[in-house]
Amino acid sequence: MKISNDYQKLADHLSQLAMSFPVRDDLMDILKEIFTQEEAGVALCVPTNVIPMNPASIETIQQSSDLPEYELQKIIDGLVQKNLLFVGKTDDGQVGYALHQVGFGFPQSFFWKREDTPHARKMAGLIGKYFNRHVTREAYGTPTKTYRYIPVAESLEPELQAVYPLHLMESVIEGANYFAVAHCPCRVAYKLSGRECDHPLEVCLKFNDLGRYLVERGLGREVSKEEALQIIRISEEAGLVHFVDNSGGEINHNCNCCGCACWNVGNIKRRKIKRDDIMATYFMRKTNTDDCAGCGDCVDICPVDALKMQENLPLVDEEWCIGCGVCATVCPTDAARMKIREDKTGELPATSPKELHQKILMEKNS
Repeated sequence: MKISNDYQKLADHLSQLAMSFPVRDDLMDILKEIFTQEEAGVALCVPTNVIPMNPASIETIQQSSDLPEYELQKIIDGLVQKNLLFVGKTDDGQVGYALHQVGFGFPQSFFWKREDTPHARKMAGLIGKYFNRHVTREAYGTPTKTYRYIPVAESLEPELQAVYPLHLMESVIEGANYFAVAHCPCRVAYKLSGRECDHPLEVCLKFNDLGRYLVERGLGREVSKEEALQIIRISEEAGLVHFVDNSGGEINHNCNCCGCACWNVGNIKRRKIKRDDIMATYFMRKTNTDDCAGCGDCVDICPVDALKMQENLPLVDEEWCIGCGVCATVCPTDAARMKIREDKTGELPATSPKELHQKILMEKNS
């Protein structure tokens, strides 16, 4: 049947992105819900085999389309209005368009605004069915990981902060030139599915070009640097886990995750996916035993249940600890600290998100 073939072609097309869509029957259900057949045909003309947020001009897209430019532009404008395309500047300064990639607009654009509509509820169900642990592991499971956990600053000794400033949220924010905040798409979708999570919602920070896109499309709101830092403090007080792009340079993403709803911390907490299969973790919990009061507060707050009390001291399960430093926020004696993982150098795999995703794309194509 031609309609099914069109959506199958689009699913295969989306599987060629750097942050690609693993092809499953459940993905076909999503594509049929969000794209008309005409829109699917146009989406097939938008280049793949590219990194996230790498827009192509209308002229480039038209090279793969039989439609006249005015008609093609009309359909693309409709896809933009539906928040199914990223809009940005091409290398030569033209307005350009890119397909959303996993973690870069898909499935986030359905939930960033925190809308509670029949469509949003249906998407929450479809997305929840699609992103099972197998799809999540495949999407994020390249040797070079897309994201890295950043520990709470107070969990790092001052000398570690000095040596590894790029592992501080404060440094990430200082390095950005534009700030936006949106609602956590994981927790929004979780609530739309009828489940409960009491963690803060409006804590999803995006920077620079990604932040501008969210604000321009009404998916988030612009905030100041000071407000961004305050959101980090609110997240830490709520026991949320920071992650950012697994690179240096201009960072696009900061998510603040919980073990209830979030695709990474939640799966790790429930032991559905191994930590190192989906995330980069550069730190590990250590305990200054001479200072430890044996209160167990760190065990209670650990977002992935990687601590347990043994002989009045917290024992770390180093196979599952994510080095987030959340335990340090409740330690009354400052005994909870982070150390560099012995099997990690502390060096990042790329100097920028662009280099990071070029490396990921190369790994997926190898």
